[in-house]
Amino acid sequence: MELQVVGANALTVSETTFGREFNEALIHQVVVAYAAGARQGSRAQKTRAEVSGSGKKPWRQKGTGRARSGDIKSPIWRSGGITFAAKPQDHSQKVNKKMYRGAIKSILSELVRQDRLVVVEKFEIDAPKTKALVQKLKDLALNDALIITANVDENLFLAARNLYKVDVRDVQAIDPVSLIAFDKVVVTVDAVKQIEEMLA
Repeated sequence: MELQVVGANALTVSETTFGREFNEALIHQVVVAYAAGARQGSRAQKTRAEVSGSGKKPWRQKGTGRARSGDIKSPIWRSGGITFAAKPQDHSQKVNKKMYRGAIKSILSELVRQDRLVVVEKFEIDAPKTKALVQKLKDLALNDALIITANVDENLFLAARNLYKVDVRDVQAIDPVSLIAFDKVVVTVDAVKQIEEMLA
């Protein structure tokens, strides 16, 4: 199949990478797993056994008129332990390499079908200026875009940092969440070739 390149001849690409059927269930599973893997999972609270304090019985069991109590670290006491204390958790989910690649291919194919994938010969600016990048995006009628290049262009990366709905990635850094988060995905010809090699 062929992808139209802005201001150049069409680019022949693999049908298996850019012409795949849309697999919503697979994409959902991979996106959820990706988001779960980003969770810190470091919350930690103390149970009554872990709270610092004396283990002495505050007052005798009977005869004081007060409610019976055996421990100042009881969860019903101020500064006591937490009844069901949260502990650090690993939220990551296993995703096979084949599934992950399949999801990326399915997303790329759907981007092509929806005319959201914009292929350009090159995408670079002369200086790390946000104004220059804004103008370049305006020339392509874009304002919400993920820009994928073969290699990290420092000028491009620095210029995009201050733009709300623009992100710059190299091929190695693409992920399913960022691919679906933007209105348009701008890819250079070299990046397309790298993506095909990576997903082959």
